[in-house]
Amino acid sequence: MVGTKILVVDDDANICDILKTHFEKESCEVITASDGVEGLAAFKANSPDLVLLDIMMPKMDGFEAARQIRRVPHKDAQMIPIIAMSA
Repeated sequence: MVGTKILVVDDDANICDILKTHFEKESCEVITASDGVEGLAAFKANSPDLVLLDIMMPKMDGFEAARQIRRVPHKDAQMIPIIAMSA
């Protein structure tokens, strides 16, 4: 996992902080976003290796964010794993 770039998209700041702390201890780079719109922009700007995506968020829910991520014109956008998180 060393050097893996992970995008965490969740409107709960505590969850983002917990995941960021955990993955940084494993030498991962972690980018966080607080809603689907911000997450999509972060995805485009950072080309992460993995996306952890909450489902219920303001502005754009996780389902729509995942659809938009798959449409990003990037050579690996179709292959980057997206893991959905939900209460």
